[in-house]
Amino acid sequence: MAPEPQPAHIADSHEVIRVIGARENNLQGIDVEIPKRRLTVFTGVSGSGKSSLVFGTIANESQRLINETYPTFVQQFMGQLSRPDVDALENISPAIVVDQERMGSNARSTVGTATDVHAMLRLLFSRIGVPHVGSPQAFSFNVPSVSGAGAVTFEKSGQKVKERRSFEITGGMCPACEGLGQVSDIDLDELLDRSLSLAAGAIRVTGYNPDGWMVKGFTESGFLDPDKPIADYTETELHDFLHKEQTKVKIAGINMTYEGLIPKVTKSMLQKDRDSLQPHIRAFVDRAVKFMPCPACGGTRLNDGARSSKIAGVSIADAAAMQITDLAAWVATIDDPAVAPLVAGLTQTLDSFVDIGLGYLSLDRSSGTLSGGEAQRTKMIRHLGSSLTDMTYVFDEPTTGLHPHDIQRMNDLLLLLRDKGNTVLVVEHKPEVIAIADHVIDLGPGAGRHGGRIMYEGDVAGLRASDTITGRHFDHRAELKPTTRTRTGAIEIRGAHLHNLKDVDVDVPLGILTVITGVAGSGKSSLIHGSLPASAEVVVVDQTPIKGSRRSSPATYTGILDDIRKAFAKANGVKPALFSANSEGACPACRGLGVIITNLGFTQSVETRCELCEGSGFSDDVLEYTLDGRTIAEVLAMSADEAAAFLGKGPAHTTLLRMIDVGLGYITLGQALNTLSGGERQRLKLAISMAKSGAVYVLDEPTTGLHLADVDNLLALLDRLVDAGNSVIVIEHHQAVMAYADWIIDVGPGAGRDGGTVVFEGTPADLVSHSETLTAQHLARYVGA
Repeated sequence: MAPEPQPAHIADSHEVIRVIGARENNLQGIDVEIPKRRLTVFTGVSGSGKSSLVFGTIANESQRLINETYPTFVQQFMGQLSRPDVDALENISPAIVVDQERMGSNARSTVGTATDVHAMLRLLFSRIGVPHVGSPQAFSFNVPSVSGAGAVTFEKSGQKVKERRSFEITGGMCPACEGLGQVSDIDLDELLDRSLSLAAGAIRVTGYNPDGWMVKGFTESGFLDPDKPIADYTETELHDFLHKEQTKVKIAGINMTYEGLIPKVTKSMLQKDRDSLQPHIRAFVDRAVKFMPCPACGGTRLNDGARSSKIAGVSIADAAAMQITDLAAWVATIDDPAVAPLVAGLTQTLDSFVDIGLGYLSLDRSSGTLSGGEAQRTKMIRHLGSSLTDMTYVFDEPTTGLHPHDIQRMNDLLLLLRDKGNTVLVVEHKPEVIAIADHVIDLGPGAGRHGGRIMYEGDVAGLRASDTITGRHFDHRAELKPTTRTRTGAIEIRGAHLHNLKDVDVDVPLGILTVITGVAGSGKSSLIHGSLPASAEVVVVDQTPIKGSRRSSPATYTGILDDIRKAFAKANGVKPALFSANSEGACPACRGLGVIITNLGFTQSVETRCELCEGSGFSDDVLEYTLDGRTIAEVLAMSADEAAAFLGKGPAHTTLLRMIDVGLGYITLGQALNTLSGGERQRLKLAISMAKSGAVYVLDEPTTGLHLADVDNLLALLDRLVDAGNSVIVIEHHQAVMAYADWIIDVGPGAGRDGGTVVFEGTPADLVSHSETLTAQHLARYVGA
C-alpha cells in the first residue's frame, strides 16, 4: 500500500517574489510575480522601466534590509539606500548586484587583487616558494618592508619597567615606485621657460600666472630673485626653486608654506586620478609627464625578495604577468600534497576566468583599464565558486562587450547560477539571452512616461507570439547591404603594437561606415583608441561616466538650460540667473536640491521631498514667471520629445532634435545625470558632438542598452552622419551593425596572445562568403547566408 502524500510544508509556499504597486521612477503602480530559483529576463525598450523594477525596487529593497541588520556604527560607512516607492514586496531574498560600473581606477588595484586570486598566489608562494622569504604579505606589493626599535615602559608587579623592543615587517612593495610599477619623469621644459624670469612668466604650469598667488609664493619667499632668468640661477637657487622641502615663510604678513615647484605640482596634479582632473589640467599633465616602468622592479611592483622566491623557476611576478590561460596550465602542474586544497581552489577560479571569456587577461592588469563588460564578468568570478544558495543574482546586460561567440558561454554561466538554487534576474536586449529564459517580463509600451507597464509575462514562446514591440522584433534580422559606399581616403596605421597588437598595418577608410569586429580581448580598442592620431577632427564618443554632481542634468550638460533661461528672462523682463536652481532661483529651504537631507548621525541620512517647492528646487517667486503658460519647473520635467515641440526653434531645439535622433527622446531635461546607463551616457555625448562636419567619429559599442527596435534607428543615424560628410568608425559586436557596414576590419583570430592581428578587411558580403573567422561564422548565421 503506497504511503499517503504528505501535505506541502507552509515554508515551501513562498515560491514567487511578489511586487505590489511599484511606482519607482516611471513605473505605473505595477504588480508582478517573479518565480524563484528560475532565470527571469526583463525586456523592453530603453527607458521602459526595467532597471527601475529590477535594480531600483527589488535589489534596492533587498540590500537596504540587509544593511539594516548591521550595527549602526557599521551602517554609517555603507552606501545609503532609500526605501523604494512600492506598496509591498514579499518573499525577496538577499540580492547580489553584478552591474557594469567600471571598477575603481585605484593604481593599486589589479585583476588579481580584485578577485582575490593574487591573495591565493601569495599564500601558495609563502608555503612552497624557494627560498622562503616570509608570510603572504612578503609577496604583496601593497605592504612595505618596515622595521623599528625603541624603549617601551610598562608596569610589572607595581613597578615601572623599561625594556627595549624591536619589530620588523617584511612586505613585498618595491621601495623605488612604492608598489605602483611605474615612475613618472617630469619634462622640465614643459614646466618652465628657462630664458624668462619668474616675474616674466617663466612657470608654464596651468594656473601659475605671474601676478597670481601661486607664483607670489616663489617671488616673495626671499629665496629667489623674481627678475633673474631661470637659466642664470645658481645650483642652490635652482634647488630651492624646484626641490626645496616645505618651509614656513611670511608673505605679505601672512604665514605660508613654501615648497619647491616639482613637489607642489606632483601633489596637486600628478598624485590625483587622471580622469578626475579638469580637461585643461589633464592636457597639461599628458604633455608634461612621461610615465615609464619602474627600473628597479621592471614594472612588477615587487621588491627583490619577493621576486627571488620561485616555484619550478617561476616567480610570483612571472605568474601575475602570464595570460590566465597559461597561468591555469602552470598551476595544474604543481603537485605538492601540502598545498593540494589551495591549488584546487586556485585552479577552479582560474578555470572560471577562461569559461567566462576572460582567459586573455593577466592578473597584473590594472582593474581601472577593464571595460564595463569585462568589469562585470570579473565581478562574476567571485560568485561562481560561492557556496551561497537561495540568493537573487541581478545582472545588467551581461553580454555587453561580448562577441556572439562568447554569448553562449555567458548563458551557460547564468544557467549554472540558477541550477545551484538561485534566482537569476537579467536585464537584457539580446535575443540569444532572452531565448534561454524560464520566464520573461516585458515592460513598455514606450519609454519614460509612456512606459512603466507590464506588457507581457510568460515563457519565450508566448513572447514570440505576443504583439509587443519585443515580440514583433524578436526574430527581426538586418540584411546585408546590396551596395556599399566608396571611401574618400584612409587613416594609415603602421606598426601598431599596443598591448597584444602584433605590429599591425591597416588602412582605416574615411568617408564611409567602418565597423571594427573581433572577440572580446582581440585588440579592437587597442587598435583604434591606441593608434588613431590625436586630432581635433577625431571625435571619440565612449561610455565613460559623465562627470557631474547631483545637480547636473541633461539640460545643464548639453547647454539647453542656458537657452531656456534666456527665453524665460526675455519673456518676463528679468535676469536669467533667477531661473537657475543653483543660483538666485533656488528654493530657500532645500537650496535648489528639491529634497531635504536629514543627517541622523550614526544611522543613515534621510531624504524627504521639500514641501516648500514640492521637489522642483525653485523658489515660489520664480514659479510665478511663465513661458507660453509653463513654469521653469514644468519645462525641466518635460521629456526631450515634449520640449522639442514646446520650444519650436533655436539652438536648444536643434540639440533636442539630436537627442531624439540618438534615441533619447524619453529622457527628461531635469533628470540627474548619474541615473543614466552607460549606453544612454554615450548617446547623450553623441548628441552634443554631432554638430561637426567632416569629422571622424569613433563610437564604442553604441548598441549598448538599445532595444532591438531601436537598433534600426541607430543605423539610420549612422547613415545620416556619413551622408553629412563624416567618417564613422564603430567598435561593435552586434551583427545588425556589422551587416550594415560599408567596410569591416576583423581583429583576431582569438583573444589576448591569440589575437592582435587583422584577419579580414573587406565588405560584409565578402566576410560572409569568403572568410572562416569566428565573426564570419556568426554573421553568416545571423543573415541566414
